[in-house]
Amino acid sequence: MYVAGWSKAEITIQPQGYAMHGFGNPKHKALGVRNPLQARSFFIAEEANPQSQLIYVCLDLGYITHAMRQGIVARLQQELADFDEERLVLTCTHTHSGPGGCTQDGLYNLVTPGYQPQHVSIVVDTTVQTILAAQQNAQPTELFFSSAPIEEGVEVAWIRSIAAYNRNTDVTPCTEEETHKALDRTMHLIEFRRGGQTQALISLFGVHATCLGSSLTNHDGDNKGYAALFAEQQLEAQGITNPVTIFAQGTCGDVSPHYQGPGAHQRRKRLTGEAEYQYAENNGRKQSDHAFAMLKNHQGSAITGPLDGVLSYQDMSQQHAAPEFANGEKEAYTAPPCHGVAFFRGTPIDGPGMPGFLGFGAKIVARNVKRRRLANKQHPQYAYYQRLYASQGPKDVLMESERKQVLGFPFAKIPLPAFTDPLVRELKKQARAGALKKSAMVPSVLPLQIVRLGNITLTCAPGEFTTVAGRRLLNTIAQTLGPESQHIMCTYCNDYMGYVTTFEEYQEQAYEGGHTVYGQWTLAAFQTCYRELASALAASPEQRTHDTKTRPSPTPVDELRLRTAMASRV
Repeated sequence: MYVAGWSKAEITIQPQGYAMHGFGNPKHKALGVRNPLQARSFFIAEEANPQSQLIYVCLDLGYITHAMRQGIVARLQQELADFDEERLVLTCTHTHSGPGGCTQDGLYNLVTPGYQPQHVSIVVDTTVQTILAAQQNAQPTELFFSSAPIEEGVEVAWIRSIAAYNRNTDVTPCTEEETHKALDRTMHLIEFRRGGQTQALISLFGVHATCLGSSLTNHDGDNKGYAALFAEQQLEAQGITNPVTIFAQGTCGDVSPHYQGPGAHQRRKRLTGEAEYQYAENNGRKQSDHAFAMLKNHQGSAITGPLDGVLSYQDMSQQHAAPEFANGEKEAYTAPPCHGVAFFRGTPIDGPGMPGFLGFGAKIVARNVKRRRLANKQHPQYAYYQRLYASQGPKDVLMESERKQVLGFPFAKIPLPAFTDPLVRELKKQARAGALKKSAMVPSVLPLQIVRLGNITLTCAPGEFTTVAGRRLLNTIAQTLGPESQHIMCTYCNDYMGYVTTFEEYQEQAYEGGHTVYGQWTLAAFQTCYRELASALAASPEQRTHDTKTRPSPTPVDELRLRTAMASRV
């Protein structure tokens, strides 16, 4: 038996014309609110050992950032006597209709534009408020766990890069008409019962929250937000007071809520305006209905056992991947973050980006830059270029985030007129003002976390893992911790840096591979690091030696101020 409580509150960031985070479109500005964004928190403690606690939070946002987590941790250290940072999980629904400007890294704020400290303050305040309320509301509660697939006939999710998926050696290839079969259709459910009644729940199922496109102008929780809303309404109809339901993400990196296959473009074009909101509601209702069908079937098994957690920050830009995860390659290393042309091209159905002719030209230039660099063995940076391109593999590198270059040119000197692209204009503007000199463009020192909830382990990973990448990572965890526990995965946890594909998927260089910033051995490096973290969790607390001290370097305050001052609204 556990003591558990839950709470939610609206994230009251006022739409003021700043561009939203998700699609990378500066025209995707927030002017109103449709389905209010929520912060939902669960507080769990062992009844026999109240000091042993676990906190799980899901925010209706596009990302969790280090600025958010840092602020929340600092506040909880003051407010909670037994607070343990290793047992705090912060995740999000990944709605693309939420506020931007919430990271202190440079790249993902370009569309906002700039850093918005007031957004982060509201997120921190609201999150801490719900956590404290959840603790105060905690009562004896029974927890149950169940898993069940959403039937293939239910149109809720599709793999969006089927050619990349089919490259994997451990899958059954699917045709373009079978993209709905290529994903993990399993929903995992953690149920909270009091007096024999379900009072609250946490659902984990991977599908992008991109039902709503970039032409809309409202903050909205998208499909995951609607799923939670419908589930809470249904529990209220059953007489439950103040229910809280979380619909969080599993492995959804390559999973779309839009049909992918023959005729996909025409089908997507028919969804505009109000029809997009209806589509998001319908998708969310399907997820909610499936959760309640699972509850009705009473398939859940009791969750029993202690609470625990391990957290370690690792620099994923300079990791050696163990050969067993890297196809036997002994010199498999990650690299400083680079974004490929495929990243800027976007996804064809969910979020198109750079036009095809520009993408074609960018590929030619990127390959010429690579060829020129590797041809000059006398260049003082030759060894660096060798390592970089060996790690980045077939990626056509457009942006070198660490060196702050685009196609070999410093940001401030990109040879494109400002009028050709608003993001190029903003990037050059910030670089020339000195706002990006020492600031990271994307994070590289990332939080890796595994928490234990009795006989369940939850692997909490930053960023977006594809279906097969997540499956392989969980297999690594299971091999280390054994089959006695149920091993499940939650993504978008604690920070955001981009994607993680398998090695095979990376070779395709679809959008997901172009956004796997540390190169083709990224998943292998994550498997290597998480295996060590799982070993730490398996050890008794007094025997653990994992790194708990490393944190990202602080962002220069003067550069943050510059990026804040440069922000503009409608």
